[in-house]
Amino acid sequence: MGRGLYTRREFAGMAAALPTLWRLPNQTRAVQIGYCTPIKNVAAAKAAGFDYVELGTTEIAALSDEDFAAAAGTLRGAGISTPVTNLFLPATLKVTGPAIDKDAQAAYVGKAFERLARIGVGLVVFGSGGARRVPEGFPPDEAIAQMLDFGRRAAALARQRNITIAVEPLRRQETNIINSAAEGLKLVEAVAEKSFQLMVDFYHLASEHESPDIVVRARDHLRHVHVANPNGRVFPLAWDEFEYEPFFANLRRIGYDQRISVEASTQDLSGEAPRSIALLRRHARGA
Repeated sequence: MGRGLYTRREFAGMAAALPTLWRLPNQTRAVQIGYCTPIKNVAAAKAAGFDYVELGTTEIAALSDEDFAAAAGTLRGAGISTPVTNLFLPATLKVTGPAIDKDAQAAYVGKAFERLARIGVGLVVFGSGGARRVPEGFPPDEAIAQMLDFGRRAAALARQRNITIAVEPLRRQETNIINSAAEGLKLVEAVAEKSFQLMVDFYHLASEHESPDIVVRARDHLRHVHVANPNGRVFPLAWDEFEYEPFFANLRRIGYDQRISVEASTQDLSGEAPRSIALLRRHARGA
């Protein structure tokens, strides 16, 4: 009789490897953990152990040319990457309502993207609750149409700089349009531009009592995540302090391997950051 396909020892070795093989279609790289903070705190963020910092677009856009050049030099020497920004638009630059100014929008966005590209930013979070807040009495359908139009125009400018915009659904206390990730996904699908995608902030998701199953529905468009402990919007420090697991289980289910930024307050960055980073890394990979 000829030799079987596998010896007992070979079969046992293959069986032991199955869990690893099973994970191959999912995460292909380790999730990076970053921190939402202004330029002045970049060194502290690096010292605390974050992989990157998420700066504010409005802060960078508002700098004089001289101050931007100095800030860019500081960032280059900081030893920590700046791949993401948030705070896309100032509250005064309206994207809904009767008083929008498309020329002003284009001028601001073009200038911001040019600067962001120079410091290595590839993704811009579009929260900007004040800018997109719909004035009282303004037709909601018209406001959605304005968001769609702005999204397409901004996406075209982003594409020129190899930047992706990720729209951020915000809780109702912060704006009155695109409050759920499901609404954000619908907008992304309507804009239909590769450079206009979705991010999900766990704090806002929990505040709106939205099911974390949206993560699975949005898997093809999800490009970024924010996290905070919804109890006080502080650093997440313990897995049992809030019901994080369903959300993270869905991130693992879709093989999410992008970035997770901590957008939260702390009175002890050097003490709490390492704990939060370790917690998020462990549960992002399912250990």
